[in-house]
Amino acid sequence: MKKRIVCMTLALMMTASQVVSVSASREDELREEQAATSAQLDATYAQIDQLYSAKQQLQSEIDALDANLVNVMVSIQTLEGDISNKETDIQNTQTALEKAQNAKAKQYEAMKERIQYIYEKGGNAAWFQMMMDADNLSDLLTKAEYTQKMYEYDRQSLEKYANTIDQVTQLGDQYKQEKAELEGMKQEYESESVNLQTQIDTKKANSADCDNEIAYAQQMATEYSNLIVQQQAEIEQLEAERIAAEEEARRQAEAEAAAAAEEAARQAAEEEAAQEQENQENQYDENTDEEDQEEISEDGEHTEDDGCTEDEDSDSEDSSDDENTDSSDDESTSDSSDGVKHDEYGNVIDSDNTVNPEDVDTSSSSSSSSSGSGSSIVDYALQFVGNPYVWGGTSLTNGADCSGFTQSVYAQFGYSLPRTSYEQQNWGTEVSYADAQPGDLICYGGHVAIYMGNGQIVHASNSQDGIKISNDATYRTILSVRRPS
Repeated sequence: MKKRIVCMTLALMMTASQVVSVSASREDELREEQAATSAQLDATYAQIDQLYSAKQQLQSEIDALDANLVNVMVSIQTLEGDISNKETDIQNTQTALEKAQNAKAKQYEAMKERIQYIYEKGGNAAWFQMMMDADNLSDLLTKAEYTQKMYEYDRQSLEKYANTIDQVTQLGDQYKQEKAELEGMKQEYESESVNLQTQIDTKKANSADCDNEIAYAQQMATEYSNLIVQQQAEIEQLEAERIAAEEEARRQAEAEAAAAAEEAARQAAEEEAAQEQENQENQYDENTDEEDQEEISEDGEHTEDDGCTEDEDSDSEDSSDDENTDSSDDESTSDSSDGVKHDEYGNVIDSDNTVNPEDVDTSSSSSSSSSGSGSSIVDYALQFVGNPYVWGGTSLTNGADCSGFTQSVYAQFGYSLPRTSYEQQNWGTEVSYADAQPGDLICYGGHVAIYMGNGQIVHASNSQDGIKISNDATYRTILSVRRPS
């Protein structure tokens, strides 16, 4: 009878588990979908981080290009000022040349008039006439000396004006050449400004694309987050329904079990009463009744003992399984044979910081450690006079621009100069032009040269003249003089 009640209870519990199995299956599916959605959300956030990093990189590049563009525009303005000054110098030399030519012409005409007067008054006999007209020897010598001085004055004046004309002409040619160099530099800087502006526009367009991609990714992240919230709400609802169904099934199983137990008790009572009535009617022998009762008792004891043994065996097996599981867990976090600790996922736990700092590559690019005097720098730079000028180049033989030339020359003596002329204006130690020494940097607006001494410089001038020597370091506005330190 007891076995019958247990079987009925198990059947009711199995029925209840089948009722909630469909809900649990849908709940598991939702949890898997939620995990997939969470992975997509994490990937989207990672993409947003990458886009923000790319945008920041682009903004840094835009800022650097803007700074370069500003420096180029300042250099262009400085060159325009220098060109204007050269135009003024050229006009001044033209005016001086005209004055010298006019003075020379006037002096020449005056000399011709004096010579013509002498010849008209006596020609070849002018000296004889002067001697006859003289009152005495002293008067004669005075007149002769005066005439000689007049000739000498005319000759010196003509030579002076001729030299002045030559000097002014040479100065005018020099100014014109320097103006042409400045105009060539201005043209190159204008081309560079256009190139920089093109790069800035491209970077800004890429940054705008990043903004669009970030906005779209943020929209997708919002949708994923909302979907996760919906999935979680549905999971919680299914879980609540499952718990309620399990509770209802359990309650029904208990009610059914109680009813079955009550029915079994009633049937047992009826059977007992019937048996008792039968015993009374048949008047069994008392001994027979006692033997039957003992057999029934013994059968009951054997059955109960067997049940206890099975329970003990089951408990022993469960205990053994638990011990094996604990042992396996302990082994998963124990030290491996090589002494390295691992976590439960097999990852190495570097609790002792086993990374050797000496294994980290801390080497940097080597540079020449040699040093030299300013004259050594100048002597080295002069080897490359006549080599070509190349915009953006740094080769002393195949071509370099002004800052590439100075950078490469100073590098041979262990100095690390910045790449551009406007960066080199802040390198080293500033000194005045009056204190400039050979080997110092002479910095102009958008240009840089090496000072040779005696007012001379050596520099990568322009694409027409290449690397050359200029005899006037002040041919344009000097912004700074920098000495290696």
